[in-house]
Amino acid sequence: MPTLTISLPDSLRDFIDRQVQTKGYGNTSEYLRSLVRQDQEAEAKKRLELLLLEGLESGGEDIAADAQFWSDLKSEAVELIGKRKKRG
Repeated sequence: MPTLTISLPDSLRDFIDRQVQTKGYGNTSEYLRSLVRQDQEAEAKKRLELLLLEGLESGGEDIAADAQFWSDLKSEAVELIGKRKKRG
């Protein structure tokens, strides 16, 4: 696995060390990988929302976009993306 070297002030390094100790991470790398994964997931959610909004704005019949609608639509989109990833 490639190595990434970063420079941090002591205050940030101390914070990371505390997070590793108190949050159950095995080491600093695990903690930082989890942060990057969280950021990736947030970006994927933003992209999905943009695509959903783009689809809604592209025309078609008007429908109420309530909380249940968004929940159902996101679930369906996640399922379709999962199927697409499995295909390659």
